[in-house]
Amino acid sequence: MVTRSALIYLSRQEWLKEFAAKLRLFKRLTTRFIAGETIDEAIAAIRDLNTHGCTASFDHLNESVGSIAETEAEVREYLDVLARISETGIDSNVSIKLTQFGLEIDPELAYRNARRIVEDAARRGNFVRVDMEGSNVTQATIDLFKRLRAEFGLNDVGIVVQSYLYRTMDDVRDLLKIPARIRICKGAYNEPPEVAYPDKKDVDGNYVRVMQLLLSSGVYHGIATHDPKMIEATIDFALREGIGKDAFEFQMLYGIRRDLQDNLAHDGYRMRVYVPYGKHWYPYFMRRLAERPANIWFVMKNMLKG
Repeated sequence: MVTRSALIYLSRQEWLKEFAAKLRLFKRLTTRFIAGETIDEAIAAIRDLNTHGCTASFDHLNESVGSIAETEAEVREYLDVLARISETGIDSNVSIKLTQFGLEIDPELAYRNARRIVEDAARRGNFVRVDMEGSNVTQATIDLFKRLRAEFGLNDVGIVVQSYLYRTMDDVRDLLKIPARIRICKGAYNEPPEVAYPDKKDVDGNYVRVMQLLLSSGVYHGIATHDPKMIEATIDFALREGIGKDAFEFQMLYGIRRDLQDNLAHDGYRMRVYVPYGKHWYPYFMRRLAERPANIWFVMKNMLKG
């Protein structure tokens, strides 16, 4: 079996991305996890999700931004997304990665670019989620988010934390003092044991502790997981503490555990689906394979059928 770390390593191999992108079958399989390459395709996917009682979060895939011109293109893309959300009336917010806006080029550039998106979203009554990336940019991401949060409202901009990092509980306690709207996820990057729990049971244990702190805060947060045990732990805690179904939302990735998405929405829980789109789909796709062995088997079965 291909290991998780191997798949994450492969996700960073540019030559393999170029090779895979030429394979029609491989690219066709990505449509399970990726809404398409264009805004129009993503809008169609979100409109369908809305009919199933789910809200959404747009994510434009691009992890190879290396110039100021490319960051400007990302800003234009997200401004267009926000405009299209308003025009079409679909129920969606947006998620951004600060490295797309120049965080590794110049943090001030990333701040200026991200601020343009948050400002436009706030004007439209929409919301921007600042995604968390690798641990090498965790502190920079939190610092930049705090600057945005100081300028904009609680319901204008939020952030993500990852339960596999040792630092996360302290980060959450600090962020709740602002306060901030937080999405808790397990984390999808290959991190060393110096900064992240190497064992799943510890990641899960930290996830539950953070989830409980978030739900007890009185702030509207996102509980992002496809793990039935984490979902059950969240529901059980909310019931015990008398926390209503409208006080938080579950979040999942497009194309993963659609059965759980539908069931939670049917049961009256708020369900948001993270909808990625764009031409730079390869790194994202490989990380989705790394997260669950079942995803690898899905690809293999379809390749055999093809």
